Amino acid sequence: MDLGIKGKVALVTASSSGMGRNIALALAAEGAHVVLFARSADKLQAVCREIEERHGVPATAVAGSLTEAADITRLAGVLAGLSGPDIAVIVTGRPPNPLRDALEENELPRWDEAYQVQLRSVVQLVNGVVPAMVAKGWGRIVAVTSASAKQPMAKHALSTVFRAGVTAYMKTLANELGAHGVTVNCVAPALIDTSHRTGAAAYTPEQTARRQAMTPLGRMGTQDELSGVVAFLTSMQAGFVTGSTIAVEGGMVGSLF
Repeated sequence: MDLGIKGKVALVTASSSGMGRNIALALAAEGAHVVLFARSADKLQAVCREIEERHGVPATAVAGSLTEAADITRLAGVLAGLSGPDIAVIVTGRPPNPLRDALEENELPRWDEAYQVQLRSVVQLVNGVVPAMVAKGWGRIVAVTSASAKQPMAKHALSTVFRAGVTAYMKTLANELGAHGVTVNCVAPALIDTSHRTGAAAYTPEQTARRQAMTPLGRMGTQDELSGVVAFLTSMQAGFVTGSTIAVEGGMVGSLF
């Protein structure tokens, strides 16, 4: 299926490795000019080379942090020079470790860090780059959250609270931006294989078996399966999907909605 985004300028954050990198590769495979944003300049340049070699499309690296206003301003300037953005896929960082039960999350600096990394950074990015989409009259925004925003998981309070906040923020944006031709959605993953982070198995066999038992499919999800859903939401064909949260968790969440 041709997603109709060839030549579109697609921003992907946290794209120097992991999930963000895989999403960037999926969009580049569809012909998008991907703008990579993350803190590591060297890693970003490596992903740019990989995109250009594998897919023959241009890629642009912008090193910076989602939590730094000056970096977002500089990113917006780069995007403006490319006549974009048309697409923004927002991947944020993880909460502070170690994970704790909710009542044990009693240290304000941990809450502040999680807020800045997972929610405030999203608002700051949207304020910096989305007005250009509105001016163009077309755009796709996809925020990668977590299935914990639909079904809270043990020891994930810091993630659940702020991922749910992002979900609410995206729903509000969808209501406000629809008239300008901009769709806004979330993708909420869980049980996705993360062995790409180290090149080795992410879990022990026992941990893997427990996770596999949490889904009717009886297996972990792949990075390609997650990236494919994100890519579809950026497509022309997804133009009537907005304000939605698409769960990519193999049926783990037990609710009807």
